[in-house]
Amino acid sequence: MAIQTKAGVALLEALAARLGAGSVLTDAGDIGGHLVESRGLYQGEALAVVRPRSPEEVAFVVRRCAEAGIPIVPQGGNTGLVGGGVPYGGIVLALARLDTIREVDPLNATITVEAGCILRSVHEAAERVGYHFPLSLPSEGSCRIGGNLATNAGGTAVLRYGNMRELTLGLEVVLADGRIWNGLKGLRKDNTGYDLRNLFIGSEGTLGIITAAVLKLFPKPQARSTAFIGCSSPHRALALFEHLRTEAGDHLTTFEYMTDFGLEIVLKHKPASVRPLADRHPSYALIELSSPQADADLQGQLETILGKALEDGLIEDATISTSGAQSAALWSLREDLSEVQRLEGGSIKHDVSVPVSKVAGFIETASAACEAQMSGIRVCAFGHFGDGNIHFNLSQPVGMDKGAFLAEWGRFNRIVHDIVHRMNGSISAEHGIGLIKRDELPLYKDPVALDLMRTLKRTLDPRNILNPGKVVAIDADHPATLPALTGHP
Repeated sequence: MAIQTKAGVALLEALAARLGAGSVLTDAGDIGGHLVESRGLYQGEALAVVRPRSPEEVAFVVRRCAEAGIPIVPQGGNTGLVGGGVPYGGIVLALARLDTIREVDPLNATITVEAGCILRSVHEAAERVGYHFPLSLPSEGSCRIGGNLATNAGGTAVLRYGNMRELTLGLEVVLADGRIWNGLKGLRKDNTGYDLRNLFIGSEGTLGIITAAVLKLFPKPQARSTAFIGCSSPHRALALFEHLRTEAGDHLTTFEYMTDFGLEIVLKHKPASVRPLADRHPSYALIELSSPQADADLQGQLETILGKALEDGLIEDATISTSGAQSAALWSLREDLSEVQRLEGGSIKHDVSVPVSKVAGFIETASAACEAQMSGIRVCAFGHFGDGNIHFNLSQPVGMDKGAFLAEWGRFNRIVHDIVHRMNGSISAEHGIGLIKRDELPLYKDPVALDLMRTLKRTLDPRNILNPGKVVAIDADHPATLPALTGHP
């Protein structure tokens, strides 16, 4: 735990007096889980974990911290992957108690929820009124809406519905001086000035603390059809995507990509998994069509589309689910991949995006470049092919020392990220910048954009108390004292 200064003690006393002693945690056993993210990349420290129950209590905490000059790290489900939610001094503002679903408006197709709502709870609330909230993540049982907004979360349905920016109509935000901006309007058209909403989405808690949001709802899918497809190369998979996008239109909800290595390690480490196709293939696509019409013949549509793709040489083989259980089994081959990759030893991970037209070329170019640099390295490229987001992960060579492999993280970052940059892509597609990519950002971000980002940070948070040191460094940060990685998954 961080050393408590006189100012820190006075702050904690004031917070306990207003929020209640049970809302201000200082014991090591109570706050330990808030000091490290799930991947264990960084180990932080904090004076306390503070648990407000309302936006007004959040505002009180922020005002008091601003007066004392003590930093705040907002935290939702703590499922981040880039160090953005790890504190280094100050307090953790845990928003889990702000978990009220304030309003569901079926006619406006919106749901207004607080930042601490678990994503799955939002799904369930939407389903109760016959609607669908489409953000889909492996951590949906534990991640919270505030964190989804702060990182502009994506997931498997971005192709059809968009990421959190596209799914959000309004926000409520506590600013660095403790004022509350109420932008909770469920409007699809509002041309009354600057777009403040999108300023805070994706800012990782560095510009303001999101306490509530108005989210879009969609007609609930009544029919689905899932297929697992083998292709001879990522270029053939890309051609298949174009074919599906043309023939299936808005029915195409998901197009996920896997390599042969990725499928094989799922089959290896998940004994209940079943090989979906008779033979092995260099590339695979998991696709799903969906429709709000219960009588939509999506299976027939897929059979026609994939039959034509087979005739044209775009695919080598395919299987189409005929039941919900079969669909779930196909989905598990993709969803289990992140979990089983760690069982293959050290993993150097990249969350990148390129224009969809270049995604196959990126996979081939980056794979060849990494394999040329280290004999036996195993490329595990997978992800949201249809929106250009690839998780380009590298598994250690068989028999290599894990520590020695992970020591090469920086070198392989430059190899992969340089290729992404040449293709006019992004070094962070959906996980955020946090700490792990903060010092790489100046290598690839337009200098004018970085200057604008620093200007916004200084303007909205002049005392640098909101998640300092994350996303973009400013004068008040001390890069030399920021922590190094303590470990890798």
